[in-house]
Amino acid sequence: MIDIEETYIENRILVNPNDTNNYDMAHGGNVMKWMDEVGAMSAMRFAGETCVTARMESVNFHRPIPRGDAALIESYVYGAGTTSVKVRLRVFREDPLTGETELTTESYFVYVAIDEDGDPTTVPELETNTEYGRDLLEAALEGEKENNGHGDD
Repeated sequence: MIDIEETYIENRILVNPNDTNNYDMAHGGNVMKWMDEVGAMSAMRFAGETCVTARMESVNFHRPIPRGDAALIESYVYGAGTTSVKVRLRVFREDPLTGETELTTESYFVYVAIDEDGDPTTVPELETNTEYGRDLLEAALEGEKENNGHGDD
């Protein structure tokens, strides 16, 4: 069994001119790509296998990330099936000079673990052995419920 905390990954990407749209903000497609890459790393750390994207739940863009800020991607596994891995992803804009952060984007991705032949393979069970791990799990489940229960309010 793998503890939820072992799957937690943060990554930062500086938003450069080639990453932006006509408004000088991070292009939404780039943000989704960064989320997918970091989410896959959490899934693979959990599964101990290569993981491929199976589904992206609705991606909610709350605010843009300006050029020059960093995109801080936070990812961790919060659930597992037989071969599937559920990952919570949140993106923050981070001012590189002050460290100030603000939530910009969030979603829930599902990955499938595959073996060397590209066939689905089993994943371990997820554990939550610490208060921090339980807090991560609770936050993911609450956010998933809100994400699935409501569209645009």
